[in-house]
Amino acid sequence: MNLAFNQDFERGDMELAEKILEQNPKAAKGREKFLYFLNRGTVAALLNKPEESNVYLEQAFIFGEDYHTNYLNELGAFVVNPTVIEYKGEDHEHLILLYYKALNFLKMGDREGALVECRRLNNRLIKLSEKYKNDARYKRDAFIHNLMGLIYDADKDYNNAFIAYRNAYDIYKDDYTDMFGVTPPEQLKKDLLRTAYLIGFDEELRQYENEFGSKYIPSKADGGDLVFLWNNGLGPVKDEFSINFTVIHGEGGLVTFNNEDMGFSFPFWLADDEDPNGNLSDLEFYRMTIPKYSERMPVFHQATLTVDNKNYALERAEDINQIAQYSLNQRMGLELGKSLLRLAIKKTAEKEVREESEGWGAALGVLNALTEKADTRNWQTIPHTIYYTRAALPLGQTTAKLQVGANQDSAQLHKFTFEAQAGETIFHSFYSLESIPRRMSYSY
Repeated sequence: MNLAFNQDFERGDMELAEKILEQNPKAAKGREKFLYFLNRGTVAALLNKPEESNVYLEQAFIFGEDYHTNYLNELGAFVVNPTVIEYKGEDHEHLILLYYKALNFLKMGDREGALVECRRLNNRLIKLSEKYKNDARYKRDAFIHNLMGLIYDADKDYNNAFIAYRNAYDIYKDDYTDMFGVTPPEQLKKDLLRTAYLIGFDEELRQYENEFGSKYIPSKADGGDLVFLWNNGLGPVKDEFSINFTVIHGEGGLVTFNNEDMGFSFPFWLADDEDPNGNLSDLEFYRMTIPKYSERMPVFHQATLTVDNKNYALERAEDINQIAQYSLNQRMGLELGKSLLRLAIKKTAEKEVREESEGWGAALGVLNALTEKADTRNWQTIPHTIYYTRAALPLGQTTAKLQVGANQDSAQLHKFTFEAQAGETIFHSFYSLESIPRRMSYSY
């Protein structure tokens, strides 16, 4: 089911993708229920059904809030493989689902609903920062703070908007630049200056003017604003790869799994004192699997929005591919430790069975090899990268043009019609599924 669904989604056939999900209601109660709810919510959003989308995304949110570790299943993961555990989701997946929820509320004109998602996002960010003590871990999300600022800003809550923009700028500068190669967007700097001015934070305004090398000049426009978000490409697919380890025998049943190329060395006690080598002596090399991400490269890497004869370049604000890759790399030691412990448990069980029956022991060894698998589950309908810009809208009806891609021969041109009132902020999202090979685009 997952393969057929992902293939239809990547082809841009949302109706067929939705039908596949509808025909598998048992998935809503299975070990991948979190992914099922995410996929149903994503497809519904792209089919312009924001209310239905939020029903499923809310179920995904509740799952994350209520998730508790099942220690019996955790034990099963070491006996079989990690896929016997419910998939609880990656940190960034729990944040992006609330981003989608907020966009759906904005599309429905429910600003208060979007603000509720802002508060939920803030709570999630607090939990994320408390979860990890290591500053090198992904535990702060600049884009999510920026998004909260945009929504508070649209609600004329300039004080909270300024705080969110300031937090976003600090995280871009201190974390994102080094971790993911994403620098503070110029639009964020403009919004930070503007909100500092609006709430009378003169000292902060001067500080940021000096830091940005830009003097803030209040706008005299009497129209509205358009916040345009471009969800570009498809996020990475989690796969697996194998590592070969050399077995080094020590005293007292100590066995060390060593891989010199990667600099890994993990000790385990697999045998008793009477038989220090156990049944490992006839097999000095072991293969184990661990997860990895495979990037799906987007076809397009830049886009320009034209409104009222003025061009606005969309800026990269969140690189989900980089976040996913970085987060997995940061916990690679933990993943290796779990995989080796699983291997050690399986080999110990195999040794015990071999003592009773060589044939059954060999059969268990084959079964252990067949069931060895890394956890390759992840949200595959998530964007690769999120870009955005803010554009000034004149009063009344306006046609905006989006050019996706820099090459005139291969670029796409999309048109949108907006009608703005004085002081109103309109949010619009455009989703490009184009990745290599080429896919389709959606506006919602």
